Amino acid sequence: MKTWTPKHGYTNSTTNEPVKGTSSVVRKAKKVAYRLSPKKWEEADRRQAELGWYPGHEIPEDPLRWGESFPQAAKTTLANTQMRRNLGYATTKIRSKRGTRVEEMPDWEGLRQSLSNIKRNVLANWTDLLEEFERNVTARGGMVHWARDAKEANTIILGLLREKEAKQVVKVKSMATQETNLNEFMHEHGIDIRETDLAEMIVQLSKDMPSHVVVPAIHRNRSEVKEIFEKRMEDPGKLTDEPRVLAMAARAELRKRFLSAKIAVSGANVGVAETGTVGIYESEGNGRMCLTLPNTLITLMGIEKLVPKYEDLEVLSQLLPRSATGERMNPYTSFWTGVTENDGPQEFHIILMDNGRTRVLEDPVGREALKCIRCGACMNICPVYQHASGHAYNSVYPGPIGAILTPQLLGATDHNDPAATLPFASSLCGACFDACPAAIDIPSILVHLRHKYYEANRGGIPDVWEVGMKAANKLMGSGKGMALAGKAVKPLRFLAGPKRYIGHIPAPIVKNWTFVRNVPAAPAQSFREWWKEHESLHDAEGEAAAQVTHQCHCGKRAGAAGAQQDEALPDEARRAKVRRQAVAPARAAAASGREEKTAEAE
Repeated sequence: MKTWTPKHGYTNSTTNEPVKGTSSVVRKAKKVAYRLSPKKWEEADRRQAELGWYPGHEIPEDPLRWGESFPQAAKTTLANTQMRRNLGYATTKIRSKRGTRVEEMPDWEGLRQSLSNIKRNVLANWTDLLEEFERNVTARGGMVHWARDAKEANTIILGLLREKEAKQVVKVKSMATQETNLNEFMHEHGIDIRETDLAEMIVQLSKDMPSHVVVPAIHRNRSEVKEIFEKRMEDPGKLTDEPRVLAMAARAELRKRFLSAKIAVSGANVGVAETGTVGIYESEGNGRMCLTLPNTLITLMGIEKLVPKYEDLEVLSQLLPRSATGERMNPYTSFWTGVTENDGPQEFHIILMDNGRTRVLEDPVGREALKCIRCGACMNICPVYQHASGHAYNSVYPGPIGAILTPQLLGATDHNDPAATLPFASSLCGACFDACPAAIDIPSILVHLRHKYYEANRGGIPDVWEVGMKAANKLMGSGKGMALAGKAVKPLRFLAGPKRYIGHIPAPIVKNWTFVRNVPAAPAQSFREWWKEHESLHDAEGEAAAQVTHQCHCGKRAGAAGAQQDEALPDEARRAKVRRQAVAPARAAAASGREEKTAEAE
């Protein structure tokens, strides 16, 4: 398996030896050979038949960056029609529920702006709020740890578990722990850590990667889940693909672990600086079990998850459930502040993790991504995500938010870095901005990151795109230039044929664009030419209409009798008369012009 690092490029993850790059010609030849090789297809079919489900993605060493670039990975995921059907069904359903709940809120846009302002306040006063949060957690019996990166966060958690001699741990769904690859790290050190969220449990049992921040197993259907449970669960019992049967099997499996586990690990949706409170929003109750039954609770939280005051939870609690799952409120909303004697965990640790977030803060435009509350609304609305799936992004943060967050967390701008291509995984339609409850202007950040990418890789010699864009800028900034361009493309009308559009053009610059888009044929007569031909008529009609209008406003009529007759007419007839008077001089002038042209021709 290959991994990529800025220092060494692609390396073999087992031997750490560098992997030589291959030319595009060689890569294409290998791809063709794969498709034409019956043995390869037979092996893929055999593996899928053996498992009973699509194998998915192997768990990588770096959850933020793995595999190929987005365009290459998307070609693979687009071929998985079953996954695309699963995604289409699930995202459509969630989007519909969200739309219903949003329509109920008369002040939805006001709430969005409020959350945006709250988060901007956090970014502007980050250091002070983090220190305030630490003081309040400590004052209420909790212990605060600081982690600069994923490795340090995992090491801290491992140290805490070893102090307790823990061998089994239950875990609440957490994107922060996915970001650090905590599960794999613990398994390598002999600790059995089990996901208790149903979707995360499916992903863990199938040895797969999540493809959505809220619904990690959104790429699976219930038939696949049944197969996964039957082959990977310790005692699945008799299963069908009915959702209730599958849920009850998961419940029976997890109940034993809830009652026996002494330590739980969780993430956090929010931390309140004013009180030291930590909160989780969830829909299954597994989080509540993990937050109350074990004696020790360890929470990993990204440092951007803060809000300044407890009253800010009012805004978040209205926006997050509606945006994430289409619910008015989550069935289980849990807040805890430090340690309470004889109530819940008697030992509470929270790790505040940076892992690239302060790097994101340095960018005045890109820092808006830190306002994200991980609701997944942008993914559910994004046409690129719905077709390519979350696995095409090769990061635990897929979709539009992943396209702006992952490259910034990693500082990825090198053209060889697969994460650097993520800002281009968008059509810039703007639907994600409209759906985002924190009002993150994702399209603008995507354009900003694309600019940074090109600035970092442009080199000394301008490439064809840079030259082309500069030429287009000059052309489109000039009226005469646009007129000349319109005349220049007229000869290409013959390429369009009777359908009046141009399909794929195998030319070096335009082939990628026209491969998936039809270009309308140039019109036989441009608007400028049409206007010039009819300019005299328009001017005459305009002057006549202005004159009549002026006369009407001034009350100048051709005699009292005419005025009385006009007033006696119905409104529609009176307006028709005014129109006839307005266009009569213009028509006369046009007729005179035609007669003159005829006389000259004769």
